[in-house]
Amino acid sequence: MSLARLARLAAGCVLLAGCGSAPASSSGAESLVATDEVREIVGVLAADSLEGRRTGTPGSARASRFLAERMRRYGLEPAGDSGYFQRVTYRAAQGPEGETLRLASPDAADTVAAVVDYNLVGLIRGSDRSLRNEAVVLGAHFDQIGVGQPVEGDSINNGADDDASGVATVLAAARALAKDPPKRTVVVLLTSGEEYGVLGTQWYLERPRFPLDSTVADLQVEMVGRPDTLVGAGKLWLTGFERSTMGEALSAAGLPVVADPRPEFRFFERSDNIVFAIRGIPAHTLSSYSLHRDYHQPSDEVERIDFDHLARVADIVTRAARVLADGPRPSWKPGGRPTPATP
Repeated sequence: MSLARLARLAAGCVLLAGCGSAPASSSGAESLVATDEVREIVGVLAADSLEGRRTGTPGSARASRFLAERMRRYGLEPAGDSGYFQRVTYRAAQGPEGETLRLASPDAADTVAAVVDYNLVGLIRGSDRSLRNEAVVLGAHFDQIGVGQPVEGDSINNGADDDASGVATVLAAARALAKDPPKRTVVVLLTSGEEYGVLGTQWYLERPRFPLDSTVADLQVEMVGRPDTLVGAGKLWLTGFERSTMGEALSAAGLPVVADPRPEFRFFERSDNIVFAIRGIPAHTLSSYSLHRDYHQPSDEVERIDFDHLARVADIVTRAARVLADGPRPSWKPGGRPTPATP
């Protein structure tokens, strides 16, 4: 680790005071999110002190405590097993590329081999008496792949874009929504275990903190820290846009959300939304990933985040969540809902 990176480590451990600077909203309305807010969250999550936030490590534990404190500060209702924490029990296993994690069976929770981490779950109760018993999930994964082989002397995969950027936008959106709750309840879900196969989200779906039959939509946010050159700054694409009415609803509301420009990569199936979708819940992921070369590399650093873009993205995510929580329930188009055999 270089001296410069050591300096960034020290800086990343300090929670910066928000200065209140805000970008112009994508819709021309007053912005709901300050640039300094998302900058602070990404800076903490992607600091070297968190050691790449690999599930089951002390770095991931520090990240989860930081996220729980943010949920508390932003006024979210605790909805985990203990406060905001939903305990997730993993087990170590051997995979094709070495040791990996799998979800543990219930009777493995107290064994020595168990690996424990957490999802973070908070609620923003809906304001409409007739709709508050329905929910929209707004989520992102906070884990990364941890410490790996050194590349130019750096071995920590900080994951600033993947997915500290998504977590920052979800938290910023939660803060704004909590100040003026939408009609439906919003479940704010930050998960571990995504890098091992969306495991934290699978655990949540087996043990939901809000009834799944009353969950009308899931919106995930993944890798939004840099503009996609095929779409443009301050804009997002939605995976599986053509599969349901969700994308059309967001576009009709004036949000700069377009279809995934690279459908051949099948991103709809490669994020936490897919397991919600297989359960029948309209679920998609917002992203601006441009296939940059820093994916799962130590070079995915804070200084490569475009924070003006990210703040505009957080504003879009806030408004998108409100569209889903206030408007008609999204529905699958014919042939749009995936199945386990044919995702």
